[in-house]
Amino acid sequence: MHNPFAALPTAIPPIAMQIYVVVMFLLVVFGTLIDLAHKGSARYFFRHRQNASFGATRAVGAGEVVGLAAKTIVVTVLAAGEFCGALRRLTHLLTMYGFVLYVVTTAVMVFAYPTAAAPAPAVLPDLWYLGTALVCIGGYWFWLLQRVDVAAEGRSPLRLVRADLFILSLVATTTFALIWARLQATGGQVGANAFFGLYLLANTVLFGSVPWSKFAHMFYKPAAAFQKGIEQANGFRRNLPAPADRPATFGSARRQPNNY
Repeated sequence: MHNPFAALPTAIPPIAMQIYVVVMFLLVVFGTLIDLAHKGSARYFFRHRQNASFGATRAVGAGEVVGLAAKTIVVTVLAAGEFCGALRRLTHLLTMYGFVLYVVTTAVMVFAYPTAAAPAPAVLPDLWYLGTALVCIGGYWFWLLQRVDVAAEGRSPLRLVRADLFILSLVATTTFALIWARLQATGGQVGANAFFGLYLLANTVLFGSVPWSKFAHMFYKPAAAFQKGIEQANGFRRNLPAPADRPATFGSARRQPNNY
């Protein structure tokens, strides 16, 4: 296990990789803002929040708000509580925690230990490899077996649509990263250079395609879950039909088909 970023060719100075990481971060920020403006998500969210405050039957105290925020972080974010299926939740958690490990350790090694002159603690490369491996396991498991059109509709796992852009670029990034780091460690410099180029390409697509992929959804879901908890606490009732597994509150219940 070694720091692959510290072993880059001398033609790629550390400052170049640091600038690249900063540019990727800015692409995520501006891409999310563009996505918000294009879809009108922020405007809809704040308008709905205002309507919910008018339709509330009780006030929610500051302590209750803090408790709901903590519950959202623990249940929705850290434990992926919005997923009902255990396998789907497991693949999400593997991918999410692996991605966090990959991003954090990449930033630390690129900025704090960019050269072999200042070797990184052994745990950092270990966590980097672990994070990329977890993303590959969870990402390929979801992409090949658990997508809705594959698991529920029986379509081929090789069929691609625009909604797959995020997960596909994510697993491509981590796959190329692992191959590049392995070839670099074993002395295969020509192959390492080739896969390093593929790694940069996939990484740029991942962070540069935020307005067109589902990347920004990871920021929307916690906010939506928190707002839903506030509405349940203040007594606001959404104007939505009853779930299909139980009869509606008003109107006639479902009738069984006639056996002619």
